[in-house]
Parts: sequence; structure tokens; C-alpha cells
Amino acid sequence: MKPSYSSVTTLAVCLLMGACAKQEPVAPTAGATPGPAHADTPAEMRYPLTGEIVKVDAERQLLHVSHDKIPGYMMAMTMEFKVSKADLANAKVGQRIRAELVVHGEDLSLEKIWPDDTVTKTTLDAAANALAQDTAMRGKEAYREIGEALPGFTLLDQEGRTVAASRFRGKRIVLNFIFTRCPIATMCPAATLRMAQLQKAAREAGAQDFELVSVSMDPKYDTPGVLREYAEVRGLDTTNWSFLTGPDAAVRHLLAQLGVIREFEGDTIKHTLATVLIDEQGRIVHRVDGSVWQIEEFVRRLKKG
Repeated sequence: MKPSYSSVTTLAVCLLMGACAKQEPVAPTAGATPGPAHADTPAEMRYPLTGEIVKVDAERQLLHVSHDKIPGYMMAMTMEFKVSKADLANAKVGQRIRAELVVHGEDLSLEKIWPDDTVTKTTLDAAANALAQDTAMRGKEAYREIGEALPGFTLLDQEGRTVAASRFRGKRIVLNFIFTRCPIATMCPAATLRMAQLQKAAREAGAQDFELVSVSMDPKYDTPGVLREYAEVRGLDTTNWSFLTGPDAAVRHLLAQLGVIREFEGDTIKHTLATVLIDEQGRIVHRVDGSVWQIEEFVRRLKKG
């Protein structure tokens, strides 16, 4: 039976952390976003930024970026910016990026960093459009049953690399959906813990040639760097576990075809959870809804022979 909004019992509301908006002394342009401020702290402003990484300073945790003009703030020039450790690890000299410039007094930092080179953008957009067309052609039958093929997709992993579904062909895949800001312990955190337990149990049982894939339901916030930090803070083994994000359109259609509900309501996300097993030929062979499922069942299915 196909999942429906009324039949799903695992629906939960996961609170997202919103940001206060407050006018600041610096006059923002249309693209600038004021951040929270307090009477005893400098005002914070946010601006969209695009540019090219010219140097990665690991010791000082800085990126040197030759950025384009930032309307209402500064002309095009090369400057250094503070970034997270995860974004620093993902950075490559010569890479074009888009990000959010955070100005806090004299401190300049970059958040929400995405690859912005032509090849990456073209690849992601083409794959998202193809997936949207596929969903439209399937119409009311967009949901894929057991025995059908995993829909094609191309997203970015936690290191900012493009990853197509075809990359996993020839391996068994356990795929689920999460988002890093989900605060409900029995939802996304429980699903991630279950995947980590499965990874360990499957290896101990001798399972080989399998991959774990977690796709973010919140791609606006979950950049590659955020996903990398999410995995590193939890000590997760990413040698065969990919955390994927990308265009929201691609995620939306992938959710629809795999029967996972996600709805935004202001600063909240209503969503369901599902864990799907795909075989070496790319066919969906097993599915469990919710965050609680039998690890032994997936281990048995992951073991060949």
C-alpha cells in the first residue's frame, strides 16, 4: 500500500531554529540580511557573496577569496574570511563558491558555502530537471513500489563532490532522509544512530560492497560543510556513508518518489521517515517506515549468499 498523509503514523513536527531580523546601523541592500544584535555587541549583517578561493590557510582557519562586488558593502577584491573547520576541509584553491558573508564588527566570516563552478551547477540543474520531469510523467504513480528502480539523482556529498545515483550501481544501498537541525530524539537523531549501528553490525557480520546514504530534507541549511561537521561531531564513519544535499527541487522530487512526506510550515518541518534498501541493480527491495527497525533484518539482506 502506498503511504498517505492519513495513514502514516510516524508524522512529527521538527522545530527549526529561526533567526531574528532587526534593522542595523549599516544600510543593507536588497540582498543583505540583518542578523540578531544586542546592545552590548556589534551589529551583525549578512550579504550574499560569490568568488574564487585563492588560498586555504589551515593554520589560521581562514579562506582567502577573490570575491565579486558586494552591492552596498564593498567592491570586488581579495580578502580573508573565517570559516568552519568543515568548510575549510572542503575548500579547494581555484574553486568558485557562493556563500553568505557575515559581518560582525570587524570580524568577517563565511557561512552557507556552496560550490558555484559552472560544471557543478550545470550538472546539478540538469539532474534536478530530469528528476522533475520523471515525477511529472509518473503523475499519481510517482511513488516507487518495491521492485521498481531507484530514481536517478545527482546531489552533493559532505565534501562538496557531485554524486550520482549511478555511482552506487553494483553495491547494495541503505538510504534514508534526515536533517541536521531536527531536535526530536526519536526522529532524525534516532535514524542516524540506527544507521551507525547497522554499519557496524553489517561489517562484523562480513557484509561487503554496501553503502549508506543519508539525504538531507533541509538543503537550504544543510550545506556540504554542515553535513561534514554533523558526521565528524558524531564520530560517524563516512568511508561508505554519504551525506547528500543539493537543489531543493531535486530533494523534493526524490522524497515524492520514495514516499516520504515533508512539509514546511513557517519555521517548522512536518515529515515522515523511511529507510530503503536498494540492490546491486538499483532496484528497491526492502522498505521500513519510521526510525525504529530491525538491524538484523537489514544485515541479513546486506550479506551476499
